[in-house]
Amino acid sequence: MRRRSLLTAAAASTLAAAPLAAGCGPTPSPSASGGGSRRGHLTYGVWDVYQVPAMKRVAREFERSRPGVTVDVQLTPNGTYWTKLRTACTGGSAPDVFWMNGPNFGMYADAGQLLPLETDGPEPVLRPADFPPDLVSLYRWKGVQYGVPKDFDTVALWFNKEIFDRAKVDYPDASWSWQDLITNAQRLTDRKRGIYGVGAPVREQENYYNSIPQAGGWVISPDKRRSGYSDERTLEGLRLWIDLIHRYRASPTLQQMTDTDPTQMFQSGTLAMTYEASYNAATFHADRELRAKVDVAPMPKGRRRATVLHGLANVVYARTPQPELAREFVRFLGGKRASLLQGKYGTAIPARNGTAEPWAAGMPRFDLQVHLDALDYAVPYPSSANSAAWQHKDQMWLAKAWSGDLSLKEATSSLTTAMNQLLAQERKGES
Repeated sequence: MRRRSLLTAAAASTLAAAPLAAGCGPTPSPSASGGGSRRGHLTYGVWDVYQVPAMKRVAREFERSRPGVTVDVQLTPNGTYWTKLRTACTGGSAPDVFWMNGPNFGMYADAGQLLPLETDGPEPVLRPADFPPDLVSLYRWKGVQYGVPKDFDTVALWFNKEIFDRAKVDYPDASWSWQDLITNAQRLTDRKRGIYGVGAPVREQENYYNSIPQAGGWVISPDKRRSGYSDERTLEGLRLWIDLIHRYRASPTLQQMTDTDPTQMFQSGTLAMTYEASYNAATFHADRELRAKVDVAPMPKGRRRATVLHGLANVVYARTPQPELAREFVRFLGGKRASLLQGKYGTAIPARNGTAEPWAAGMPRFDLQVHLDALDYAVPYPSSANSAAWQHKDQMWLAKAWSGDLSLKEATSSLTTAMNQLLAQERKGES
């Protein structure tokens, strides 16, 4: 829930705030920064309190390898992170290194607030081959790399074994189709007990950004010019969730899921199944009673198998007084040692290839290999220069279809128009 709430907050804060001011003044040179990367102090901006211990361990490791260097890990709660970062970047006081996500990346890169990062040469900041290609490309803007992938999220089907056993339903596995999901969600629904088979909320990352590509649809064109919400297969991917609520009555209503978050419903035992991103595994594992009752399986297939791939990146502030040291820190953060530490002590899957096993090994009660194997069929997270703006629109219009206030065709027609207008504005702003 932490990452999801942040993405939602990002959209709201983006719409509420003035356009991000472009970085001004030349990038400080190493000589102007007080001795290059030999000595100095860095600030590192993060938003997740649960990851602070891991980030501090990584920072201390960096300090030990570079006497005279200190790193201050600065936590800003996710509800205010983007508002404060926007103000700090415009005012010249942002952290030297900070976390970035897909919906906001294009806006910060296009405004000149991020330093380019070398991807070749004898000592590149990152080697693209060390990370999943879609995560590397997510943080590349106009052919320039600005972010080093930090972690990644995939989505899978989490289920309550106790509810399945009581209903005498076999646990989900890789053979399940959408029809298996529907049929078994109906069998698991027990209104006398207040239990529903599955949650079908208006969630992007966890729900319809997965079902849309599973149906063969698309959210945004590769050239970032057109919305895919009028495509018939996109509608098929959206209709799955609406039908689970209204046609099959196997999910709570939108109002019920607005009143109580579906993840909380799953934790309390009122949902048999829920689509969740990998970062919630640690939340489920921390609850000892819940830990014994739940497990995870691949998402059911539509026309194909797919999961949306998202992940955070570490970026360097364009106006940092320590550009070389900041780049060195970001290089270290993307290295094998730091990634293994993050996997062992953190809550997210490290993005660097070959370093995810400590994350899965730390929660052996769950079949977390499911989330790791999902990389094989992952699709890129839909994004553009100002993704947060049109994601706000898709939440607004699709909620009207989920609730039954508008037909799906009506809602997606309005959404397509609104999204295409926003994409046109992006192009105009770039020219």
